[in-house]
Amino acid sequence: MNRQSAPERLCKALVLTVMTLAGIGFEAHAFEKARGGDKDSQHHKTSIKQVKSYVCPMHPEVRSTKRGKCPKCKMDLRLERAVTSTAVTGDQTLLAANTASRAPGYARKMVIPEVEVLDQNGNALNFYSDLIKGKTVAINFIFTNCTTICPPLAATFARVQKEMGDKVGRDVHFISISVDPLTDTPERLKAWGAKFKAGPGWTFVTGNKEQIDKLLYALGASVSRREDHSPTVIVGNDLKGVWTRTYGLARTTQLEELIMNVIEGNVDESLTKGTPKP
Repeated sequence: MNRQSAPERLCKALVLTVMTLAGIGFEAHAFEKARGGDKDSQHHKTSIKQVKSYVCPMHPEVRSTKRGKCPKCKMDLRLERAVTSTAVTGDQTLLAANTASRAPGYARKMVIPEVEVLDQNGNALNFYSDLIKGKTVAINFIFTNCTTICPPLAATFARVQKEMGDKVGRDVHFISISVDPLTDTPERLKAWGAKFKAGPGWTFVTGNKEQIDKLLYALGASVSRREDHSPTVIVGNDLKGVWTRTYGLARTTQLEELIMNVIEGNVDESLTKGTPKP
């Protein structure tokens, strides 16, 4: 049996001691690293916050984290819902709430509420069932005391109505919704429409303010002041699920062409932009 000398035993003891201390140090380092990773994870979690997402109801690709207007159609962006924003290397990445692909200029679906309204003859109607369901429609927004864009909007509808003849009321239906239902009674709307020779197939809509506000919001036309409503025309084919909108003061021929395309279930994006008058 080999016997170790005293120096050999001392040397072996020192080696074991060093190895033990090294192991302790490694474990401590690993523990601290794990703690650091946990801290990073906690920091990552705290970097996640809720932000508001504003979206154009007819151009869903137009989004913003702030209120504003759609650069394409000038309608107010609507608050969609809270979405998650995560800090990634100092930058914030907005996670899209709706990833469905839609071609610019039109939407394949539009949810329209079934609200109770009154037409210019005082008839009580259900907006969706009586005016929209299964039809092609052109919708604008007006109020009878308006002296700026509303008369030209109505005059544009009047010219298109004349050009399209008996197609209005058969192939397409015009709807003018008051953004001032507290003032615009059916009688006022009827008298106002008569100034523009509104014929069959052109319905003027008013009603309870709460109901009209709900409708305006759904159509992306809700404004805090009636004077702020945009000169927009929404054209939709409910049967084929095609909806678009355009500048309400576009050339008559352009608006008519857009309506005919929507009747067929097609939308040429170039027609949705309109041409403002000088």
